[in-house]
Amino acid sequence: MTTADIILADDDIIILNKPAGLLSVPGRYNKDSAFSRLQAEFGELHIIHRLDMDTSGIIVYARNKAALTNVQQQFEKQLTRKVYEAVLIGQLKGSHGCINMPICVDWPNRPLQKISHINGRYALTRWKKLEQTDTNTRVELYPKTGRSHQLRLHMLNLGHAIVGDPFYAPESAASEARMLLHARDLDFTHPVTGELLSIVCPAPF
Repeated sequence: MTTADIILADDDIIILNKPAGLLSVPGRYNKDSAFSRLQAEFGELHIIHRLDMDTSGIIVYARNKAALTNVQQQFEKQLTRKVYEAVLIGQLKGSHGCINMPICVDWPNRPLQKISHINGRYALTRWKKLEQTDTNTRVELYPKTGRSHQLRLHMLNLGHAIVGDPFYAPESAASEARMLLHARDLDFTHPVTGELLSIVCPAPF
């Protein structure tokens, strides 16, 4: 992560284009993260939402508690617009679709998640095909909810895991430098100015 990855930094928020392979927040055993690096540089910092370590793209941190509450509520009330881009293994049928599959922790295999109609929490993802080759399909993903591993698990449930996913497609991950999932677009309202921010970071793959 470099200063070039910082998209916006003002008195209230920091918007970062997080590299793949870097934790969003400190882990139990690995304390190095985007959060800790930014905190060392900017001081007070608060976690609004997370991206998986293997996922790259747009993430927002708050620099004070008022901004934290404001933006966090936008996420919770689904007032934000999020678009991810991914490359899937194989040829996905159809041009678009919707997956409504509840998700819960797969306790014996943590940190993996699983589909469970008994214990799972509501999770919904819409998808749209962008292009297709003989071996892969590029898609846009529009998550309505933000469950852990939601996009990874929903694509797996379609029969087309994300290329390079170390948890759900380990054979693919062995031959890829990274997982091909990127948080590309994020729209939300600035917590102080009220300006609609429409952030776009093109996928690096």
